[in-house]
Amino acid sequence: MAIVPIDAYSYTGIFVVTVLFAFLDGYSIGANDVANSFATSVGSRSLTYTQAVCIALFTEFGGAILLGASNTGTIKDNIVKSSYFAPRQDLLMTAFMCALIASSLWIMGCIRIGMHPSTTHSIVCALVGVGVAAYGWDAVNWGWNGRGVAYVVSGWVLAPALAAILAGIIYGLTRWIVFSNPEHSLYRGIYAIPVYFTITGFIVSFFVVMKNGRGDWGIAVGGNNPGGAVTLTGDLTKAFVIIGSMTAVIFLFCMLFAVPFFTRRLIKEENLKWYHIFYIWFVPTQPRDERLAVTLNEAMTPHIKLEGVQAVEGAIVADTKEAVEVTEEVAEAPKGHPAWEKFKSVALKGFYHDISKDQYDSAKHLHENVHLYDNKTEYLFSFLQVMTASFASFSHGSNDVANSIGPFAGVYQIWSTGQLASSGKAPVPTWMLAFGGIAINFGLAFYGYNIMRNLGNNLTYHSSSRGFAMELGAALTVITAAFLALPVSTSQCIVGATLGVGLIGGNAKAINWKMFGWTAPWRLFRRDAGTAS
Repeated sequence: MAIVPIDAYSYTGIFVVTVLFAFLDGYSIGANDVANSFATSVGSRSLTYTQAVCIALFTEFGGAILLGASNTGTIKDNIVKSSYFAPRQDLLMTAFMCALIASSLWIMGCIRIGMHPSTTHSIVCALVGVGVAAYGWDAVNWGWNGRGVAYVVSGWVLAPALAAILAGIIYGLTRWIVFSNPEHSLYRGIYAIPVYFTITGFIVSFFVVMKNGRGDWGIAVGGNNPGGAVTLTGDLTKAFVIIGSMTAVIFLFCMLFAVPFFTRRLIKEENLKWYHIFYIWFVPTQPRDERLAVTLNEAMTPHIKLEGVQAVEGAIVADTKEAVEVTEEVAEAPKGHPAWEKFKSVALKGFYHDISKDQYDSAKHLHENVHLYDNKTEYLFSFLQVMTASFASFSHGSNDVANSIGPFAGVYQIWSTGQLASSGKAPVPTWMLAFGGIAINFGLAFYGYNIMRNLGNNLTYHSSSRGFAMELGAALTVITAAFLALPVSTSQCIVGATLGVGLIGGNAKAINWKMFGWTAPWRLFRRDAGTAS
């Protein structure tokens, strides 16, 4: 059916409302998707909340601007048949606007009460809702082929299950290779780090390079259907030269800088700073760090008693290796204007409150049912965790930002030109990618703490080695799914990976099933976003 254009720059009210809710949608993505990318790093104390926000500021924004897709499917994966809207471009604008309103409000509502929604599937279901409302059930592709609704629904089960299996295998191998002999775990860990770094570097480099929106290469699936032939397209020589170069640089850095740094810092116990790793060969011998054990304990396992009674946030802990209930911080007298103090307590809570110590009543038993390992060895994996989280954030910015602002791009093209391209795709200018990147970073900074708190030590115990396995397992799931043409969500993957590592690292009692039951229902009620739209 031929497209019937409308007058350019008409329906400005719809465009303005779309801009506002596109920002809110990006804000919710930052508070949800990016927060879950860093939740394990913050929960295991490899990063502070402030450090996570600073890293994301560059990785998310940089990924969106440098590698963000130059065009995007405005109707996600053709789940709604765009041909139905050809004669009514004004109705298509309204549909995109309503989908953004419903999706953003749904996600923010879920985050507010501690649920863990999938932003991708929320916008998909919202588009399904507007498609049904506009033209009935026939306007939606409900089938499996062509990436219809049945195809999307399958990912609600497949993604977390696959992530749980992969993350569990990674952590199980780590326990066997590194931690099986406690007396030699540190030495094993130091020389395993280059292997882990190289493998991780290859995986994340492959994902970033092959899935970004700017390169002339990619992954194609025959017929755009699950089960179709998977092929790598484009200039593969150039792509793999980039991947190989990035991997080689990581391996050389580990062998030439990381191994000597960790040997001096953890075995010889020299008082080195983290930045010495970049010029370790030029750092003279430092005095022995007499407080190394205490420093590592305070940084990585503050809930564990070390040589006597340990105070945690004003509470006295008398039981060895036992999780404690963290008491509320003692309220300090306001130091500024009441409005500023209120703003700090709400919008800046993550910066002023150590969310890794938050522990609900239902999580008291978790740390009693996990295997704890040497803090020196765990410290090694904190560097791996930072690397994995940073690359995951960068790839999120490069691959998902443009998709998340697809409806916004569609409304802008219709508003400015009078019609949407017959291909169903809309160009995404750089300013729009920057707009999405800013909204995402605002969401992480001001509201990401809510998801981080729930996915952190309240779901299962987090350590650096466990967090690394969770993040790598989730990343592998996304890559594997890309090859198999299976629909996945990063939100689903990280929850599944956390569950898998929790079971391998302890037992069924090491999982806070009450919290899992609270984060899981969004899979069942995600249709509410479609109903609202």
